[in-house]
Amino acid sequence: MKFTLLSLFFLYLAVFCFANNSQINHWETVVFVSDTWSYFEGLSSVSSNWNKNSFDDSSWKKGEGGFGYGDGDDNTIVEPANSLFIRISFNVFSVQNIEDVLFHIDYDDGFVAYLNGVEIARSSMADVFPAYDALTTDQHEAKMQNGGEPEEFQIEKTLWENLLIEGENVLAIQIHNSSVSSSDMSAIPFLSFGINDNSFHYRSTPTWFQEPFNFSTSNLPIVIIETQNGREVIDEPKIKANMKIINNPNGELNHVADLANDYNGAIGIEIRGSYSATLPQKPYGIETRDSLGENNNVKLLGMPKENDWILLANYNDKSFMRNSLAFHLFEKMGHYAPRTKACEVLVNDDYQGIYLLTERIKQDKNRVDISKLDEDDNAGDSLTGGYIFKIDYPDEYSWESNFSPIDRPNGRVLFVNHDPKGGEITNNQQEYLKWFINEFETVLYSFDFDDPQVGYRSYIDVETFIDYFIIGELSRNVDAYKKSRYFYKDKDSKGGLLSSGPVWDFDWAWKNLNDCSFLRGQDGSGWAYKINECNVWPTPPSWIVRFLEDPYFVDQLYTRYFNLRETILSETYLQNYADSIKNLFAEPQLRHYKRWPILGKQVGAPETDKIPDTYNAEVDKLVQWINTRLGWIDKNLEGNFLTERERFISSNEICIYPNPANELLFIETDTPMLGLMMYNVNGSLIYSSFSADQQKARIDVSQVQKGLYFIRIEFENERFQTQKIVIRH
Repeated sequence: MKFTLLSLFFLYLAVFCFANNSQINHWETVVFVSDTWSYFEGLSSVSSNWNKNSFDDSSWKKGEGGFGYGDGDDNTIVEPANSLFIRISFNVFSVQNIEDVLFHIDYDDGFVAYLNGVEIARSSMADVFPAYDALTTDQHEAKMQNGGEPEEFQIEKTLWENLLIEGENVLAIQIHNSSVSSSDMSAIPFLSFGINDNSFHYRSTPTWFQEPFNFSTSNLPIVIIETQNGREVIDEPKIKANMKIINNPNGELNHVADLANDYNGAIGIEIRGSYSATLPQKPYGIETRDSLGENNNVKLLGMPKENDWILLANYNDKSFMRNSLAFHLFEKMGHYAPRTKACEVLVNDDYQGIYLLTERIKQDKNRVDISKLDEDDNAGDSLTGGYIFKIDYPDEYSWESNFSPIDRPNGRVLFVNHDPKGGEITNNQQEYLKWFINEFETVLYSFDFDDPQVGYRSYIDVETFIDYFIIGELSRNVDAYKKSRYFYKDKDSKGGLLSSGPVWDFDWAWKNLNDCSFLRGQDGSGWAYKINECNVWPTPPSWIVRFLEDPYFVDQLYTRYFNLRETILSETYLQNYADSIKNLFAEPQLRHYKRWPILGKQVGAPETDKIPDTYNAEVDKLVQWINTRLGWIDKNLEGNFLTERERFISSNEICIYPNPANELLFIETDTPMLGLMMYNVNGSLIYSSFSADQQKARIDVSQVQKGLYFIRIEFENERFQTQKIVIRH
């Protein structure tokens, strides 16, 4: 094999680059606040070379670091002045084993810092070389005396590697006040090195020190958000920002420096949530916009086009799977659940950790697929749907149920409009929705509530309530009934039944909580639907309590649960899901928990048992929790198995199943049918069959438009029965 000079050059370059691609082994602090510094009170000018190695500071005063006017964080009290100049010499043993340099300082009100005479950091100072009597451009309060941490400045490697020398070096800082009458000044500095081998020449880092990291590459999509003029994101209103998403194809790694290839454009962004908004890692609501600031429907990370999105934070979920697992299971049950995509997020160059980019719950053909209500839909069939509302913290537009929960007499149940939201829903629409819920609850709490024809089942999609119950109880979710609890209703012509879901808000779920007594048990015990026994707020209705008084509902629930235990609720299925999550986050979780060092700590929802101190142990704990919970439900869920026919008995004489139907509809009767007809809501005949003595029939409805239909059956002696069915593809 022959080598050209050019190939030898590239070989050398590759070897050189590989050899110099060092990693940080550990961190040490070379300059502490408590070290002895030389200082000069800024009552007059100082020499122009005061910040260089060559300057002789023997005439300056000496004092322990932590300079100020006498607050609790001051080790050395100085004379009041516009400024203070401090400097310290330190030795570097080997520049080659230094990989990174961090400068920390707690200060009041502004400063400029120098390394061997060259500026390395500043804050609130306007002039290039501020004079002794210069004032800061802003006020800044010191934080450490109130339990806070100093501000961090990461020094560019191209800068410090040309400044640091082996032997004596000088760190110099000038601190300035914001006014001549300022009552305080603070200077608490630190300088630390990232060391690339196991040598130890300096000192251990302070207790508050956190290792920084340079986020550059991820196997997850990378979301980069830059707000206009660097503004801080707030809780309403949304502020203007730009978002770019990097999601390389074919499993290629994503790099922060890559060009955006999934989205690059305008957004509005705000902090969202209630309790979650108080945690350090903030959840965000995002609206994709066009250049004019209008809503812009786009695909994000393979999810269908829309303009309303949410970045769900994971501070209260160390496993990164509590929400996504609940959504996944509900979707596998056959219902819409918000799609999610895990990603890593930067906001104004600040790494925020792992998030779930998630669809916001709303009416849309690819989300909650019900009719869209406009402001002119105020009469007739168009008034009857579609509505999305919820149990949640009330707002000024909330409306009250006419019934108190049967498990909480005198409790007030308040409903919150979601889509259309309060302020946009018309008076007619609001009054109709109130009327419908009142009619449903009146029947539900009546004597014959369980009648298959005129009871509560004629108002609700039973299957959605059963599946919602299974998810809420499997996760023992404290919020499943009292908060973020959604319902939706389509037009009468499209079925018109009240449905339960979509599922939402599971960061307090799948864990043992120091909350209601039945949420604490580490043996998997307790029913979350009994939450009214703890006088919670918001107050949930007692619908599920009433449903469980109906043997038909109990048996339907029992049958559905144990059928699912053979598939998506099997231990094997759930373990495989958890393993896929661990594999996906194996590398990103290291960064996330450097940014948020909370493993092994009690943060967020108060758990009653030990908090694991590794990510894998956190996921394993969750899997064990689920297995324990499944075992308890298996033993404590009441009911009996139903056959397919028994699940859909419509009356003593007729069984039509499944209802809602998808592809095939089966009709069975105890007495012979003479005729079978199917009509739409407009009275048009869709299907007919006339055959004497038939007691079974099958109708292919796979090509029938979804909606509400009527099955009319003729018996002998000109006797007819009519049953309502729903087609749902």
